[in-house]
Amino acid sequence: MEVKLQALLDAVENSKDRVLAAERQMWNNPEPGFKEWKTHAFLKQQFEELGYQVTEAGNIPGMYVEADSGRPGPKLAIFGEMDSLVIPTHPECDPETGAVHACGHHAQCAALLGIAAALKTPGAMDGLSGSVRLIAVPAEEGIELEFRQSLREQGIIRYLGGKLEFMSRGILDDVDLATMVHTAGGEGINCIGGSNGCIVKTATFLGKSSHAASASNGINALYAANLAMQAANSLRETFKESETIRFHPIITNGGTVVNAIPDTVSVESYLRGGTMEAIDRENKKVNRAFAGAAAAMGCNLVLKDLHGYAPQYFSPVFKQAAKDVALTMFPPENVNFTENRGVGCTDMGDVSCIMPIVQTSICGAEGAGHGITYRIKDPYNACVLSAKYQVRLLVHLLCEDAAVARQIVAEEPERYMTVAEYLAKVDQTEFDDQTVTYNEDGTVALHFVK
Repeated sequence: MEVKLQALLDAVENSKDRVLAAERQMWNNPEPGFKEWKTHAFLKQQFEELGYQVTEAGNIPGMYVEADSGRPGPKLAIFGEMDSLVIPTHPECDPETGAVHACGHHAQCAALLGIAAALKTPGAMDGLSGSVRLIAVPAEEGIELEFRQSLREQGIIRYLGGKLEFMSRGILDDVDLATMVHTAGGEGINCIGGSNGCIVKTATFLGKSSHAASASNGINALYAANLAMQAANSLRETFKESETIRFHPIITNGGTVVNAIPDTVSVESYLRGGTMEAIDRENKKVNRAFAGAAAAMGCNLVLKDLHGYAPQYFSPVFKQAAKDVALTMFPPENVNFTENRGVGCTDMGDVSCIMPIVQTSICGAEGAGHGITYRIKDPYNACVLSAKYQVRLLVHLLCEDAAVARQIVAEEPERYMTVAEYLAKVDQTEFDDQTVTYNEDGTVALHFVK
């Protein structure tokens, strides 16, 4: 097996010109979530040139290809995320759209091409069992919510995140375990203990416009929104530190002209937390605060809550396997595997609800992630070294009748739901309704939970 592994690693190295050119191509053509059509066309062409039959997602960007050993065993999914951020002040952003790969997702997709090249070498799957599905997936970053809402209204997507949308389209139905490698700064390889999930919230405050100099004739929706955010801020001391709750609203529409009382004001936010139970509980408190603030000002309020991401959990056995492989490539001091959970969110969390996963991060970037200083400092590490690590990992998982992968799949089966069960649970999160009713007898009724 060592001889076979070395042949695969050599194949990755031999593909480095393709991989590094792909990194530059995608860096120079960044596209936010569900808009990655140039990236889609480029990756499809690359996979086809390598000899793969490409299965496309349909009316959204994204695709997958497969390498099958021909022997029974688990199916391993390896993800590469296609989408960019939008940071108009980044020095290398697209000047028209402000899009930029300030999180390094393009390097993941470049690494996929290196893995794909290795798995197309003659006899690549000899000695392995099961199969590998390489998935280029859109829309991990939870941005441009208004655009994504419009896609939902048109029936193009059902969910805001790309992996959950792929799940709903059956692309993960026959997958048994999944992994992904992000790009990070520093040296070596990192793995944390999981991360937060979130609910995506849109709040529209409805008042009554009037001349600003005759405010008694209007109802100021902006004041209602300000009061709501103050009420939510006053709840922060009730959040348990162990549940890593985060709430960070922005006003996306706060009025149009200074001499008119705003009658419509829109607020967007996430409510993040470490468990689905904590997210649901604290979100109800925030909804109550928002509805109460609207009522205090005589406004109405339309609340829209949608599932964003589930908290991310890693399979302990899978994480240990990833660490074992990392120690064959990096000195121990550069293998940083911890149990500290992150407070950000990712739709890999949704995948972790239906199958065992692990997500690691390999060096190659520098600067602040999601910031104006982010760039790929070492493309070889970010892409080629990443591909080599993932090839080592897949061989470790699928060799010897896929013994390690089978052990991972067999562990804690009660933790995982079927796709149908999980989608039904996600759908229960949705709330979309007017929250304040003014009764003729002067009483007010608040409706802020499903």
